[in-house]
Amino acid sequence: MRKIVSLVLASFALFSISVNAADSTHTNKLVLVKPDADNAGLKLPAGFGALKVADNLGRTRHLVVSAQGDVYIKVQGRVTGDKGIIKLRDTNGDGKAESISNFGNYGGTGIAIKNGYLYASSDEEVFRYKLDDKGDVIDTKQPEKIITGLKKGNQHETKSIALDNEGNIYVNIGAYSNSCQIEDRSKGSLGRMPCPILDSAGGIWQFKVNVPNQTYAQGVRYATGLRNVVGLDWNSQLNQLFVMQHGRDQLHDLFPDLYDEKASAEKPAETMYAIKKGTNAGWPYIYYDPEMNKKIVAPEYGGDGKKESTDPAFSNPAIAFPAHLAPNGLLFYTGNQFPAKYKNGAFIAFHGSWNRAPLPQAGYFVVFVPFENGKPTGKWEVFADGFSGMEVVTGTRGAAHRPCGLAQGPDGSLYVSDDVKGTIYRIVYNKETK
Repeated sequence: MRKIVSLVLASFALFSISVNAADSTHTNKLVLVKPDADNAGLKLPAGFGALKVADNLGRTRHLVVSAQGDVYIKVQGRVTGDKGIIKLRDTNGDGKAESISNFGNYGGTGIAIKNGYLYASSDEEVFRYKLDDKGDVIDTKQPEKIITGLKKGNQHETKSIALDNEGNIYVNIGAYSNSCQIEDRSKGSLGRMPCPILDSAGGIWQFKVNVPNQTYAQGVRYATGLRNVVGLDWNSQLNQLFVMQHGRDQLHDLFPDLYDEKASAEKPAETMYAIKKGTNAGWPYIYYDPEMNKKIVAPEYGGDGKKESTDPAFSNPAIAFPAHLAPNGLLFYTGNQFPAKYKNGAFIAFHGSWNRAPLPQAGYFVVFVPFENGKPTGKWEVFADGFSGMEVVTGTRGAAHRPCGLAQGPDGSLYVSDDVKGTIYRIVYNKETK
């Protein structure tokens, strides 16, 4: 009798979990989310599977998933009509988006949800929308503008965002330069000293979430010396901001006497920084060499490819990665669906390189970095691969998909966006997945 009762209780628990999952997708059907037969074309660790939530959505950049399971996605570039933000809803619980709607008449990259508001950025401003208790935007036509007048150049113009737990929002303002040369990207041109760009770009600015029409005057330059950050996330366990920097380009093109093509393809590192107020990562004066594991003086500022920086003002990265992989998404995983090793670790979406010639291009994957006590432990590993659709990528236009944004669903699934064809992937764990 006791055994029968236990079985009934276990069945009821499974039923309850299914009902909750169904409620989160606005349906009463009890349908398990199953991976696509081909795992959406991805290569994943054993036990994981993937499905395409939606496809052909355009230049989908960062994304976020509401507590109800709806996916909000920011679209980059010029948008026609109200198509700058895409909302996906799964209406039958199969993991696919049956309902697709749009709003927002501006392009951009950043998007986030916090305390009943949806936040989204253009390349010059940040907006927020009030959500109702179902996670729906109350007024899609009249968002509250909370930040305006941000610097926009002809490169690194996207504004990525992250929010802490104390009412602050952090905005990347990328440097509109490669290395702050007198003549940008010109052979032999030296760097400007001090670099004037750093007063309004090349760093992370902090603003309040509830103050309208803030400008630089109301903001705080929270961190500097960051050439361009597309992927960033607030680590709530550590109560600290982490960012991924895109390293500088063209060492050989600009200084061929100091760097050969191979060195230029393999340097500098892409770097993760643990950010505190006042952090200085050193751009444009230094770069991090992944082979020597040292901060090296940039050639624009008297470096020779070997001269180590001894300036104590410049922070060391938390971890370094190979050059020119373009880290566009960062997410600290807090869910319970994946095995315990992933808890509180970092997923990073590498968009893929364009400037590793004569070597093949690289990246186009999502990696995992284990964390413990606030620091990376062990080596990073490729978690999801196969986005590019080819074994060797010789040019970025050949890649079928390029991962960009990362988000965690309420059930612990990992969502990945692609900004080539606008594919949205959902990665799930089931030890029986084949």
